[in-house]
Amino acid sequence: MFVRGSVSKAVRTGVCGRMFSSGPSPLLVSDPDPSFGPATSMNMFSAINDAMKLTLERDKTAVIFGEDVAFGGVFRCTMGLRDSFGAHRVFNTPLSEQGIAGFAIGLAAMGVTALAEIQFADYIFPAFDQIVNEAAKYRYRSGGMFDVGGLVFRTPSSAVGHGGHYHSQSPEAYFAHTPGLKVVTPRSAIEAKGLLLASIATRDPIIFLEPKILYRASVEQVPTGYYTIPLGKAQVVKTGSDVTVVGWGSQMHVLNRAVKMAEEKEGISCELIDLRTIMPWDRETVLNSVKKTGRLVVAHEAPVTNGFGSEIAAAMQEHAFLHLEAPVVRVCGYDTPFPLSHERFYVPDVLRCYEGISKAVHY
Repeated sequence: MFVRGSVSKAVRTGVCGRMFSSGPSPLLVSDPDPSFGPATSMNMFSAINDAMKLTLERDKTAVIFGEDVAFGGVFRCTMGLRDSFGAHRVFNTPLSEQGIAGFAIGLAAMGVTALAEIQFADYIFPAFDQIVNEAAKYRYRSGGMFDVGGLVFRTPSSAVGHGGHYHSQSPEAYFAHTPGLKVVTPRSAIEAKGLLLASIATRDPIIFLEPKILYRASVEQVPTGYYTIPLGKAQVVKTGSDVTVVGWGSQMHVLNRAVKMAEEKEGISCELIDLRTIMPWDRETVLNSVKKTGRLVVAHEAPVTNGFGSEIAAAMQEHAFLHLEAPVVRVCGYDTPFPLSHERFYVPDVLRCYEGISKAVHY
């Protein structure tokens, strides 16, 4: 376990610099949609907090629970919510992920909007059976008579710079393999609030992965009101003509730097896509881009074997084979336990992603 506050301190003191670049550069940020109304400065953790606050205000059945959430949680995402809404709606649970998941499923089956926090994504595996064998199949096994709509598992995921093999994993592919679950991960504060509100509003169980290194990494003008970003719809962050580059979560900031490096050094025009939703993923947007560029690079922190990049590569080989000018390039973590002492070499950085882009273009 981390000492409380150590993660945010590490982010402030340069972990982001080691992961995202070798020099100073702003992270990839978004402009708020004017139609969403007035906006104010928020970072990702405060945007997530705001989304949950709005949910508690609008939905009187909504409850938030997990390990240490009553005082704000390790990353402070639930800070102030118990004081505002009471201990009967925001409360701590025993240190049992299986118990948290089972309790959440039971509440959701009774019509409650259950927002369960798993303290780190690495801790979700004791609850794996509950999530993939119960939550994911609840509607199907009852012939549609019952469901666990309104069930969201929030959990901090991905590398933070010093987490090692129990605090840095990216488990999205495990859950994307399970029919009945939706898997979502944001790259920024605006995206986090809109995607979380959309996840809460949908009537399917959701795994909402929050890249922990981004909680305090940047500030955006986030709309203060209620808004949603559609699930299952990728975003073309930057248009280009030579190669399609796909990522999600914190890897988007790495890819943004790599794309700029490729353009500056070699004049390569990159189309950058944020998948946003891992399952269901937006095959159409990626396919249309690959048909245009003829090349694809996918990057993620999870190990390369059976990482979700494999599914994207296979789908493009199946549906865009005659358009491809080069093999699909995957830039990923390695097939080893996540190494504490070599974390900066394990996580795909700007240079590795740039080399992947160059490899695809010059094949």
